Amino acid sequence: MSIKAVFPGSFDPIHYGHIDIALRAARLFDELVVAVYDRPLKNLIFSPEERIALVAEAFADQPNITVTGYSGLTVEFCRRVGAQVIVRGLRVFSDFESEFRMALANNRLAPEIEVVALITREEHTFLSSTTVREIASLGGDVSTMVPPHVAKALKRRFAQMSESQHLEQVTSLRD
Repeated sequence: MSIKAVFPGSFDPIHYGHIDIALRAARLFDELVVAVYDRPLKNLIFSPEERIALVAEAFADQPNITVTGYSGLTVEFCRRVGAQVIVRGLRVFSDFESEFRMALANNRLAPEIEVVALITREEHTFLSSTTVREIASLGGDVSTMVPPHVAKALKRRFAQMSESQHLEQVTSLRD
């Protein structure tokens, strides 16, 4: 029997911690679907399409990893794609509590779908998309935290945001 797993997240942006968890999960399961959630309750800097493209590029050379977007409940997405497992990553102790509660809720909704949590490698414990975004927004070097294509996308996005803020300020001064 082939086992399919889903690794869901907002991936805004994807970083080396996410990539490590996905690659390790891809060794454990026959197929891994990296599922990019379209509308998390977070402030996003990349659109769903941009996030999917960045994630897909990160896994372009992995034959048993596919990347897709989704909306709605993760367990319903798992059912639609025939996945038996949800993969989650744990970085720090505080992650455990929220992941534990989410796993219990998902089990209540879909007891046939298992949740597997992989503990991050030590070198990635500090990494979060929020940390990467904040460093990149302040012009910091994120090259050790994200793949080169993601670092370029972040630089581009924050330059665009800076230009639009500058233009808005100029416009408001004229009014």
